[in-house]
Amino acid sequence: MSNTGGTVKYYPAYWGGKKLAYPNFPPESPKFANSVVVGNLIFVSGCQGQNDETMQVETDVFEEQMIIALDKVRKCMEEAGSCMDNIVKTVMLLKNLDDYPKMRKTELEYYQKYAPRLVEDPPASTFMQVGLARPEFLVEIDVIGVVSRD
Repeated sequence: MSNTGGTVKYYPAYWGGKKLAYPNFPPESPKFANSVVVGNLIFVSGCQGQNDETMQVETDVFEEQMIIALDKVRKCMEEAGSCMDNIVKTVMLLKNLDDYPKMRKTELEYYQKYAPRLVEDPPASTFMQVGLARPEFLVEIDVIGVVSRD
């Protein structure tokens, strides 16, 4: 229980089928993607284009890494009892600012398929160019959502 009377629920991340727990993840790897639910809020962090089964970045194509990251976001939202339509804020971290148009196009196509509500009513969004945890990462996504809009 938190000091406000709400509950906090952590959803563990898995790599290669193994549950990760700090500090027991490979030192060469960035902090793993995970989600936390606090009351009605869902916080999803660190979703990037790495295959969590093989622990490898298997493509250097921006759009493909973006789809892998969005699939992770969708999985985290569903795991928390919600859906992509309930995303209210995104933070897109890009290695290269030139990928911004590809990011928006891929995001829109993904929303058309998995979150039709966000096509007409997109979430608040921040993007920035940063150095990501590994040189082969091209994008990382953090999300704030809600379990229910009701």
